[in-house]
Amino acid sequence: MKKLLLSGLTAALLAATAATAQIQVDPALKPYQSVSGVAGNLNSIGSDTLNNLMTLWAEGFRAIYPNVNIQIEGKGSSTAPPALIEGTAQLAPMSRAMKGSEIDAFEKKYGYKPTEIKVSIDALAVYVHKDNPINSLNLVQVDGIFSSTNRLGGQQIATWGDVGLTGSFANRPISGYGRNSASGTYGFFKDIALGKGDYSPRVKEQPGSSAVVQGVATDLYGIGYSGIGYKTSGVKAIALANKPGDTAYEPNPENCLSGDYPLARFLYIYVNKDPNKPMDKLTKEFLNFVLSKQGQEVVAKDGYFPMPASLCEEVMAGLN
Repeated sequence: MKKLLLSGLTAALLAATAATAQIQVDPALKPYQSVSGVAGNLNSIGSDTLNNLMTLWAEGFRAIYPNVNIQIEGKGSSTAPPALIEGTAQLAPMSRAMKGSEIDAFEKKYGYKPTEIKVSIDALAVYVHKDNPINSLNLVQVDGIFSSTNRLGGQQIATWGDVGLTGSFANRPISGYGRNSASGTYGFFKDIALGKGDYSPRVKEQPGSSAVVQGVATDLYGIGYSGIGYKTSGVKAIALANKPGDTAYEPNPENCLSGDYPLARFLYIYVNKDPNKPMDKLTKEFLNFVLSKQGQEVVAKDGYFPMPASLCEEVMAGLN
């Protein structure tokens, strides 16, 4: 399993996140400084996972720049690359990295690659109903629940008894909830948790991240996957191990930063930046805000994991 590597991670950030359940931002993050002459329209088309974050970032940015209008549409990561290519969006949020074919299509039109900007860290959580006694699974079991192909070497899992539950849960069929194929979350989960295998037809596809969590919250025998920012009181996010016998890790900041949690990922915004020209002022200032102390406080407020100051500075340096 690939580690989620974050350059320049500070001991201070790990101490802050470990010391309290409340998500903390790196104290070394620089506050956003407003500049003059920022106005106009921004369009964002892409990830549903990032929809709430984009909305909160837009609200914070507009509070600083009242003459800015930002339109946000979040129907899935697969809608982001076409919008960026066609010029219908300046911001293309994605919960997965762009595929090679998507990058090639962009480069064919513009002669250069799209610019990838890391904006947050997410734990793609596996949720069960809050009253389900299970606390952990390994990815071989997750594959057995959600896939029809068992690429990770396990077997089909149909009931809660198949993963060790007893009593009233033992013979109950597992009720799976997932995303649709337009979703970057669907693709990421397929690649990592299913070993690039196929989803079981028993998994009920949902139109959005919140719908997955709502489905599990109302289904005692349900299980589903969604971003950690969509966690509610009706569900619990279980610990995950890579293989049987391995340690299972909670989906928390320190385990994502260390790479121990197996479904940790970056969240991205892609933009169209000609490498031989400066980025337009409006787009650049929005991204500077996202990567500032205020922007990463929004990440924490929305339940995702903020990035270390060193990584934010590294990403911002690439915008020049």
